[in-house]
Amino acid sequence: MKCIFCGHSETKVIDSRESEDVTRRRRECLKCEKRFTTYENAESLQIYIIKKDGRRELFSKEKLKKGISRACEKLPIPLEKINNIVNKIESKLRTSEDNEIQSKDLGEEVAKQLKQLDKVAYIRFASVYREFADIEDFKKEIQGLLKKDR
Repeated sequence: MKCIFCGHSETKVIDSRESEDVTRRRRECLKCEKRFTTYENAESLQIYIIKKDGRRELFSKEKLKKGISRACEKLPIPLEKINNIVNKIESKLRTSEDNEIQSKDLGEEVAKQLKQLDKVAYIRFASVYREFADIEDFKKEIQGLLKKDR
């Protein structure tokens, strides 16, 4: 690592700390003896979502969390459970062999996770995701849930 002060190419690591996705290293230049900190993180695979109209959009963990949070709004669902769903889905995407996923498939995965978490959140999400046109669409989905619970 090159010293940020004098440009010397040799430094030593004094301290190293790791968090979830970043490694912080405290370094000292072997020439000028000044100390500085570097941060290292692994370059992650970029995942693209293929939208209904064919556009490609970079996967956004924040956008996923926002959509799930909106479905869970005003329900007694802890933020930790929402974060767990988001992390589970992201992990599934990152371990997939393909770096592109159809938005339909992502939506189905979110719906599956919400169905296990909370039926009301699931219906809210499904109504937007599946573009319910009228009350009959809600009725069919709720009847399907009731049949599976028996």
